[in-house]
Amino acid sequence: MQPYIAVPATVALVWRAYSRDSLTPAGLVVATLTAIAHAVHPWSVFFVLLGVFFLAGTTVTRVKHDVKARLTLSSSGSSGGEGRRTHIQVLANSLVASVLILLHYRQLLARDKSSVASQGCWPYGEDLLVVGIVSNYAAVAADTFSSELGILSKSRPRLLTSWNFREVPPGTNGGVTFWGTTAGFLGALTIALTSVLLLPFCPVGRTSRTGKLFGDNQPGLEGGSGWGLREKVAWVFAVTIWGGMGSLLDSALGGWFQASVVDSKTGKVIEGNGGAKVGSLAQREAWLTKNTQVPLVGSHVKQDGKSSRRIESGIGILDNNAVNISMAAAMSFGGIALTAYIWNVPLGDILR
Repeated sequence: MQPYIAVPATVALVWRAYSRDSLTPAGLVVATLTAIAHAVHPWSVFFVLLGVFFLAGTTVTRVKHDVKARLTLSSSGSSGGEGRRTHIQVLANSLVASVLILLHYRQLLARDKSSVASQGCWPYGEDLLVVGIVSNYAAVAADTFSSELGILSKSRPRLLTSWNFREVPPGTNGGVTFWGTTAGFLGALTIALTSVLLLPFCPVGRTSRTGKLFGDNQPGLEGGSGWGLREKVAWVFAVTIWGGMGSLLDSALGGWFQASVVDSKTGKVIEGNGGAKVGSLAQREAWLTKNTQVPLVGSHVKQDGKSSRRIESGIGILDNNAVNISMAAAMSFGGIALTAYIWNVPLGDILR
């Protein structure tokens, strides 16, 4: 992006996060660095994707926030609901995309020096890193929409990873509903439409590359490198479906590897602050109380020696942030690998 656009846009994005108290102080610092990493790229689309994800994500987070707060509990003992996001949560959603953006910027600079290609447009069948970047934001947007809006569903969520698809409390990791899944695909569609409007697709017809005009450029689906209407429609469809699948993958990873801890008295899911683990603390307190008979300050153990918390699902290997970044990486690099196969492009091209 041009500096006269990038600087005020970055300041505006960070100021909005600060004024709305959306991020912790460390989160603001990391968000600023993330915005800078996106802004240095000559294409504005990636910075806009970051902005759309942030603005849309904070918007759906605030939808009926008071209602959502009553559906879960915080690990601190207060009502649940998403609070200020930490620097770890910012990185979980944007680190993969930031790395890919910087790698793609490096590729563009190398091409410019060798006069092989320019920074002017994106040919069909090339630049796999672009697919990975858009896939990242489609997936994390789908996950955010699904989590924040799906919990409001009137129907009870069902555990995606259980053999009988059993009902679980709202907020359970791995729990899915029809409306939550639909909201996830809507989030991915938001990113898909933003990208198709702003990506510098090489057009069908005469294409400018390195300042020169070549002959007629054929559509990509007909063996050329141009992006016509069919190619763009296919792009929107593919990004939407792939991003929505990312939300389902996040549910699967959460259902298997992230412990969902439920308060035995209220039956509500307990959420860790900033996406941190909850289950390991409860298990440790229960074990210590049982084996030492020494009351613990702030313990979640009843007088009869039984824990007031129980594990609803998951084995507790990962916390929510680890699940998110694992999903983002899987969808980004999975999208790259799948596109490389479809376009018959060597995967090694992403490092050139």
